[in-house]
Amino acid sequence: MSETVKKRSKSRVSGVDRFLTFIRVLMATLIVLGVVAFISQQIWPNNPFAEWRNPDARGLTGDQFKGLVVSGLSQGAMYGLIALGYSMVYGVLGFINFAHGEVFMVGTMSGWITSEKLNDAGLWESNFILSLFLIIFVAITTSTVTAVITERIAYRPLRNSPRLIPLITSIGVSFFIQNAALGLFGPASKGYPRLPEWLAKQRSILTVEIAGTKILVMVVAGLSMACLWYLVERTQTGRAMRAVAEDKEIASLMGINVNRTIVITFAVGGAMAGVGGILWGLLFRSVTHMTGFLPGIKAFTAAVVGGIGNMGGAMAGGIALGSAESIAPMVILEPLGVPGVSQLKDAIAFTVLVLVLLFKPAGLFGERLSQEDRG
Repeated sequence: MSETVKKRSKSRVSGVDRFLTFIRVLMATLIVLGVVAFISQQIWPNNPFAEWRNPDARGLTGDQFKGLVVSGLSQGAMYGLIALGYSMVYGVLGFINFAHGEVFMVGTMSGWITSEKLNDAGLWESNFILSLFLIIFVAITTSTVTAVITERIAYRPLRNSPRLIPLITSIGVSFFIQNAALGLFGPASKGYPRLPEWLAKQRSILTVEIAGTKILVMVVAGLSMACLWYLVERTQTGRAMRAVAEDKEIASLMGINVNRTIVITFAVGGAMAGVGGILWGLLFRSVTHMTGFLPGIKAFTAAVVGGIGNMGGAMAGGIALGSAESIAPMVILEPLGVPGVSQLKDAIAFTVLVLVLLFKPAGLFGERLSQEDRG
């Protein structure tokens, strides 16, 4: 009887493997066909395949392609900043905090409130640099406080529970923060004040035309990542965070305050989300109570793509995801004759997640897990 069960189990496993192999081959084939169609379209716009599949497509100019790359990098940098919070919490506690997207939304919303007050006072136009520092400070503060409160009230009592329980709790916290923002500010979209002309205008850098807001996003994201790297790799707090991620019990025996370290981890992740929230508000200039939902899910995707628990991987995954969202519709889908490619960015993002899970489940840079996870 047991031999029969084993044979059936092996048969099911082999069937799943064959199906996954088929999916891998299918998706890889579609990507290759799309790229080949794009290249042929660039070289020979009126080739029979292009005319057959999508006669309206005419390829991309060099400037258009550069614009897509810049857009992908700037949006990916914001995904990366949010993804850092997912990776840090997972690295220390081993669970996914799905309320992190709402921490990002709180930063965006508080930045909008502050920018409106500064605009009413005339400071937004007269001294934009000071206003920028003020809204970043407020966003970091509110997002950090939100992250710390959720850790203290919602997650700390469940720390020794099965991992599914804090995961479900994080979804509940997410809905609570969303509805709190809805009750306080209403469902209508709120717009950030108009940006100064000197910031919004296009600039030419190495023959690439880039809007000043996108330069700001990439510079601030890079500086934030550098500060986080220094904190984690070069400070006593960072060493404590790495020790707690490795083994909480041994870290406690070494004199490390585990609770304090976990709070700091949530606080730092919240601060990164706050910075990302301000950059999102400046780039897209609108915020609602749902602003954190889709970027939060995509940031989680970015963390998985880079390797959940790996901070460098989170930023790299964010940039890879943003670039794929920006470039793939025009480079892969349009040459294949897929209609409405500009509306398929979300589908592209989650297709990237599926591809990574199929070909490299641990993420592009592997995952750094605590000793508890490895066991």
